[in-house]
Amino acid sequence: MRILIADDHDLVRDTLCEYLRKEGATEVVSASTLDEALDASGDRSDIDLMVLDYNMPGMDGLSGLSKALSHSQGTPVALLSGNAPHSVAQDAIDRGAIGFLPKTMTAQSMVHAVRFMMAGETFFPISHLMSQREENPVSKQLSKREMQVLKGLCLGQSNKEIASELGLQEVTIKLHVRTLCRKLGAKNRTHAAMIAKETELF
Repeated sequence: MRILIADDHDLVRDTLCEYLRKEGATEVVSASTLDEALDASGDRSDIDLMVLDYNMPGMDGLSGLSKALSHSQGTPVALLSGNAPHSVAQDAIDRGAIGFLPKTMTAQSMVHAVRFMMAGETFFPISHLMSQREENPVSKQLSKREMQVLKGLCLGQSNKEIASELGLQEVTIKLHVRTLCRKLGAKNRTHAAMIAKETELF
């Protein structure tokens, strides 16, 4: 996978780029402004995903997203932010972004989210999902922890990976998965993830 990461905070950008390389990215291109990102992507026809910081120079809010989408010629574009409200995440998706990544995510979680988006799936942050729980009939059945486990299933994570991310034992995750399947009427973990996507939880 070939990814472009654009963020004006050197530490955030460099840490994420390095982690993606270690996790198997074929190539990671970096930029610190929207113009640099557009120039870099314009010189390349093999970029698989663009991840742009919502607040970096040149973005001007979601106007920068629209500009990037017009320039990308079909390459998926995701936004990265440390403080944008949930409403901005929804608006970004409505405008065509394939995902919205909060900077509070761990590097490992971001890698999973990147893989999820590169598979053609739209990624919403779990904090945004939790804020929408009262509006979704399926989420009303689930506890906060069960929602977190379900998010992991939708990202294709193993029980071991979910356990590590949440600081729990793998056997506890297995129990949560079993409970999730029962509550959702799912035959297995894959079916549970499908139900979550069909009901627009993710």
